[in-house]
Amino acid sequence: MPVAEGVSLRVLSGGEGPPLLLLHGHPQTHAIWHRVAPALARRFQVIAPDLRGYGESAKPPGGADHAAYAKRAMAADLVALMRAFGHARFDVLAHDRGARVTHRLALDHPQALRRAALLDIAPTLDMYAGTTEAYARAYWHWFFLIQPAPLPERLIEADPGAYVREVIGNRVGLAPFDPRALAEYARCLALPGSAHGLCEDYRAAAGIDLEHDRADRAAGRRVEAPLLVLWARRRAGGRVPVPPTRYSATVRPTKRIGPDGRS
Repeated sequence: MPVAEGVSLRVLSGGEGPPLLLLHGHPQTHAIWHRVAPALARRFQVIAPDLRGYGESAKPPGGADHAAYAKRAMAADLVALMRAFGHARFDVLAHDRGARVTHRLALDHPQALRRAALLDIAPTLDMYAGTTEAYARAYWHWFFLIQPAPLPERLIEADPGAYVREVIGNRVGLAPFDPRALAEYARCLALPGSAHGLCEDYRAAAGIDLEHDRADRAAGRRVEAPLLVLWARRRAGGRVPVPPTRYSATVRPTKRIGPDGRS
């Protein structure tokens, strides 16, 4: 579906009810939701795109400053997508990279976001500022993918399936994942331009996205929509503790719920 000049997103939709946008992470596609989307579709109109640069969506050149993959551009894609479905306001359930896009969407388009649930992220600015040796070792791809083109792209393109298995499996193993979903991620990563799109997402996160985040904090802008943030008690197979709650700098405070479900 066209969402911007020269940019179309692959999208699946189904169900009836309030609109719910599902956003995937890295190195995945909308297929990540294959187990939960049918249940959600009994209560919501579920709309699940491949993000710009991923899956079968458009993969434009990033540009010198990687602005084509700024979370600002990716968030604008999604607002346009939802408007094309007739929705000016909507809910979002997002994981990983999709959650980072949602964070930007909440700041740039507060009128569009009714509420959101973010899985397994802390704000990008805080993640970079708080990087430790343990984090860098566990999340090595954050630093690999931002290297200048075309080195990371060439290495990924040499064996896309191996890259998918390593990035996903080195944290919890591959047993929890449906082999069909893994095969779909590998198929899509082998498509022309996919490795570049994936790298540009991370290059933007390490550059122009940080500029946008710093500008928001300097201006005192915060997420106003109701926000649920969930992550595992210990990440990356126990190698990286849960990040400190840094959302106080970017989200209007309401209530914190701990891992035991208590406020």
